[in-house]
Amino acid sequence: MVVDLIDDERADRLLHALADTTRRDILRRSMDGELSVSALARHYAMSFAAVQKHVAVLERAGLVTKHPHGREQRVRTDIHAVREATRVLDHLEALWRARIDAVDALLADDDPT
Repeated sequence: MVVDLIDDERADRLLHALADTTRRDILRRSMDGELSVSALARHYAMSFAAVQKHVAVLERAGLVTKHPHGREQRVRTDIHAVREATRVLDHLEALWRARIDAVDALLADDDPT
């Protein structure tokens, strides 16, 4: 578990959503303002349905919200969820840096100089 930040399932959804280049790009584009899924799809060499699936992954992770606007589905980044993902990644980085520091300390103890 990502200690005391969020539950494992939520962390898994966030990290899975962020693991894909297209999804990160959709997230970035929708930070600038609300975009329709069809407008997003024009930026990628893939089907509209594939872009919809990417948006659905981001929506399940809570990183974007989607709502109807006439015949279109509009997508917007949820900045609070992005900040939450940032906190999770910062926490994981701190854990790994602590482990690296501990290994460095062990190696320094073995150094005969």
